[in-house]
Amino acid sequence: MQAVRFYGESAMATMPVIIETSRVQLRTLILIRWVAIAGQVAAVLVVYYGLGFHLPLTATMAAILASVVVNVAAQFGGGSGRVSEKGAAGYLAFDIVQLAILLYLTGGLGNPFAFLLLAPVAVSATVLSLTSTIILSALALVAITGLSVNHLELPWRGSPPELPTVYVLGVWTALAIGILFFAAYTWRVAQAAREMSDGLFATQQALAREQRLSAMGAIAAAAAHELGSPLGTIAVVSRELSRDLPSDSPIAEDIALLRTETDRCRDILAALAHNPEGDDAPFSAVPVSAVVESAAERHQTESISVSYDSGVAADHIGEEEPVIRSAPEIIHGIGSLVQNAMQFAISKVTVMTSWSDEFVMVSIADDGPGFPPFILDRIGEPYISLRAEQSDHMGLGIFIAQTLLARTGAQLSFGNHDQGGAIVEIRWPRAMIEGAESVME
Repeated sequence: MQAVRFYGESAMATMPVIIETSRVQLRTLILIRWVAIAGQVAAVLVVYYGLGFHLPLTATMAAILASVVVNVAAQFGGGSGRVSEKGAAGYLAFDIVQLAILLYLTGGLGNPFAFLLLAPVAVSATVLSLTSTIILSALALVAITGLSVNHLELPWRGSPPELPTVYVLGVWTALAIGILFFAAYTWRVAQAAREMSDGLFATQQALAREQRLSAMGAIAAAAAHELGSPLGTIAVVSRELSRDLPSDSPIAEDIALLRTETDRCRDILAALAHNPEGDDAPFSAVPVSAVVESAAERHQTESISVSYDSGVAADHIGEEEPVIRSAPEIIHGIGSLVQNAMQFAISKVTVMTSWSDEFVMVSIADDGPGFPPFILDRIGEPYISLRAEQSDHMGLGIFIAQTLLARTGAQLSFGNHDQGGAIVEIRWPRAMIEGAESVME
């Protein structure tokens, strides 16, 4: 059976993940219910006193009062914090039942306000999980089914109209379709927004980590500068002590060792001051092929061979290799793509860097199963992973890489070789990547 490709990478497993127990503020639910209570009271009073329609005023006001009691209890019992998933679902279930009781008392599905049963389902689909939304949708369907066959008479002057069965069935059908459509569509849109938000957060975390690493270079340079003076004093004092001590002194060897280690410290600090971020300085200007190799080498393994190639693109003989700043966005973005390729390669990954007077291109190819055609159009979206059930596969690798590289002006394309294997191509406008530090400021 053909292996299935994973559209993320396990590197994100080291990233802290925030698991939200609830996205709902209790204060929001309380405010929505106060608005509903005000509307219910106004509707009942206008119908009873304004229009003169007969309805069981005591019973309807009792149902509204029950909602008031629940809301007051919630407000004074901790209305400033978040409510749990089960708590929010319980509040919305109460709203469905309370509204169903009001509709039962005022004509069932013949009441034009029956459409309000869609509201708790829509709220649930926006902020709660799919399981809670399914349960609340089922409760709403049970409510409209019961109201279609059993309810008090519709408030009216004189004898209320007798609604045909086919009309009641049509209203039930419309409400049922509305409940299912609102639940499915609203939840899907809200879930996509949540995934995008979480994916962007993960991207920011990855970028912040790389930037913290690069900031260590500046700290090293500052430390070298600050330590220079006291270390120079130690060197002078140790030299004076060495000159004044007799050769047979028991501490002569210790003083000699102190001078040697002091000189060694001065050499180290001098090297830090000259190149505070080391040979792989994230912000040092180096040839683009060196940046690509540096990003890829971080993820090499013994089981998969990685080959590198670089050169001028066709018909551009003599074009000099671009010199760029190896910013964290480039290092982490290319590294994530290389790691993703190595996870699915059978034996080999090829990284090719080329350039012309207009563009700089990097291609990452593997000899694995390739991208499944049915998901090629969705590559780059967050949480696209066929191994999402595994805790170390979040489906964020390509999304994060694409987001980071886009900050430097790159465009990514994904595809498969005719002979098998996946290929990712990255393309920058040459003028933009050579000035990438200004693009990201």
